[in-house]
Amino acid sequence: MDTVAILGASSDRNKYGNKSVRAHLRAGYKVYPINPKETEVEGVKAYPSLAALPEKVHRISVYLPPPVALKMLLQIAAADAAEVFFNPGSADDAVFAEAQRLGINAINACSIVDLGARPAEFP
Repeated sequence: MDTVAILGASSDRNKYGNKSVRAHLRAGYKVYPINPKETEVEGVKAYPSLAALPEKVHRISVYLPPPVALKMLLQIAAADAAEVFFNPGSADDAVFAEAQRLGINAINACSIVDLGARPAEFP
């Protein structure tokens, strides 16, 4: 089973960090919401950090503002995921430059669209 960590997962169903949790669940992923302020998202246990996860994940999907994403890059690199999606609005040139320096397979695209879905499908 494919695994994904959603950085910036949210209980607010209007936020893309929530839509991504639902989209990945629908696509058959084992989902790990990451948000230190949440205990669960869409009925799935949330974790405070990538380091707290019980297993290595294949994909990380980032829904954080660029300054926060930049601070998370060392943790993202340490998680050693095969692919890291920086969703629209979550990264800038500085984030991508540092991700490349750290050897992160950074993908500048919407992970929901990559699943063959559209965010509008998750109202």
